[in-house]
This record gives sequence, C-alpha cells and structure tokens, in this order.
Amino acid sequence: MKAHMRFISKNKIPIAIICIFIAFIFYAFFIHYAETPVDSLNRTVTIEIPMGANFSNITDILEKKDLVKCKKSFYLLARLKDAPTHIRAGEYELSSSMSPSDIINKLIKGEIKGHQVPIPEGFNIRQIAARLAENELVNEETFTETASDPEFVSSLGIEGSSVEGYLFPDTYIFTRSMNAKTIIKRMVSRFRQKVTPYMIQRAKELGFTTGEFVTLASIVEKEGGPKEEKELVAAVFHNRLKKGIKLQSDPTVIYGIEDFDGNIKRKHLRKKTPYNTYRMYGLPTGPISNPGMESLLAVLYPASVDYLYFVSKNNGSHHFSSDLTSHNEAVRKYQIKKRRR
Repeated sequence: MKAHMRFISKNKIPIAIICIFIAFIFYAFFIHYAETPVDSLNRTVTIEIPMGANFSNITDILEKKDLVKCKKSFYLLARLKDAPTHIRAGEYELSSSMSPSDIINKLIKGEIKGHQVPIPEGFNIRQIAARLAENELVNEETFTETASDPEFVSSLGIEGSSVEGYLFPDTYIFTRSMNAKTIIKRMVSRFRQKVTPYMIQRAKELGFTTGEFVTLASIVEKEGGPKEEKELVAAVFHNRLKKGIKLQSDPTVIYGIEDFDGNIKRKHLRKKTPYNTYRMYGLPTGPISNPGMESLLAVLYPASVDYLYFVSKNNGSHHFSSDLTSHNEAVRKYQIKKRRR
C-alpha cells in the first residue's frame, strides 16, 4: 500500500510541472498576442460603431477591417478588461500598428474621432449647415430645420424664430456621433461664454434687447470692411436708428431672398420681406448672420462720429459721409464709375 502511494506521488509531480508549463506557455502566447501590433503596415483605419451594437457586432466590424486576427483571443482579452459593456458608439480612428490591447483601451476610453470645423464670422445658418454637411457631420436639411424649430429654440433661451446670430463663430471639434441639436447647443453655449452678462447689460444701457443687439451686430458683420471700420459702420446704424432713418443695408435685403444669385437688383430692394431695411424702419425681424466678437463690440462701443452714410470703395474699405450730398458724390466716384468700366 505504501509502495503504491509513493508511485502516485512520484507521478503527480511531473504532471503538475507539465500543467504549469502549459499554463505558462498559454500565458506567454496570450500576452504576446495582446501586446503585439496587428501588423507592420501601419494602416490607418476608420470604423463606425453604431448605437446599440453589441460586442460581437463590434468584433465583426474590426475583423472586416483586418484589425482582429483571432476573434477568440480578442474576445477573451476584452472580457478580462470588462470591455463589452464599456464601449461607446461613434467613429474611431485606429491603426494596424496598435496592439489588440491598445485597440480595446481606446474603445473603452471612448476616444471618438473629432473633426475640426472652422465656422467663420458672418456665416448664416444655411452656410453653417453646408459646412457641417461637407464634413459629413449632419444632414443639411435636418440641421436648418432644427435650427428654426420653435420649441428647441425656446429651450435654448433664445427669443426669436431661429438660432441665427447665436451660433458663435469659432473653430470647433465635432464628432459624427453628435446630432444637429447637440452641435447647435455646443455653438450656442460658446456664444453664452463669449457674450458676457456685462455686454448684455451694456446693450440694455444703449436701449437694445439681447435680440436687437445681436441683430445689429449681424448687420455690421455682413457689411464687411476691416476691423478698424466696424465701429464706424456701427456708428452709422446707431445714428440712423436715433434719427428714424431707414438702415438701407443691402445684406438684410439679400438675406430675405431665396436662392440669391449674387446680383442685387432694384426689384429686390422693393420686395417686402421681414428683413428688407429699404422698406422698413428700424431693425429687421432678427439676425442675418452669426457675428464675431469684433462686430458685437463695435455695436456696444460705436465710434463717436456723425456719419449717416457709407459706400464701398471696392478695395475692402468704405467711404463715410455725414450728409447726402457728400454721399452721392462718393457713390458716383466709387460705384457709378466702376459700372461704366
């Protein structure tokens, strides 16, 4: 009996060693798999993980892009990292030089690919929608409809028919997982950050509501001209409003024309729209663009001048006049002569 026990004990030792050795080999192989790049080609691969995708779906997406070579090993690694329940939907930029462990870590962290989108001063809603659509971030029509949805606009604390004027011009980083509402909220939030309560109070002191302040700034923005002229342009409009003179701003007319072809005509100046300041007194019904900080400040702090008119000099700047006679002379000099050429 003792001899039999000794025989079993002697045989258990090598079996245990073999098991440990096999486990070590498996562990080494698994660690090598987890930490070794997928391949040496350094391919950049963009994937889209849809909302509601389970981990099996995600693994299939990665496999189709040749980022997963062994599904069982990848799934085991993911389970060890508790990845299946922590991966966010969205667009990811991955590389074949990454290891399976790196790929899973990036998915867990939700490092969704961002798209840098510059929104220039003076862009209107339609132009912003087109810029975002170019970057495949939104559906153009959906964005414009959302931007003028009464309930949504009201929820943002904006008194008006749309968010025009409140989409602050800046360079943004958006992801394709964002929808139109999320993007608009981000831009309106940037407006709230930049346009301080002190600026709103200053507008009130000048007799403007927030909407009127932004509307006038949007007109100053669209009239163009160098930075140093914005305060002069703002002064012209301030002076006209005080004297009860129509603003007669071409950009307001253009904003009210659908499919404007770039050539403003007399019939456009006569057309009745809520934005045509050739027909109406005071400010138009709302902003005509999204003004930058220079135009906003110019409205709050206009130049101390008595100008009532300005005309383009066709070189990016304007000629300013205090009376109609001087203005007509400037029009003949800079505009009529240009048309005759």
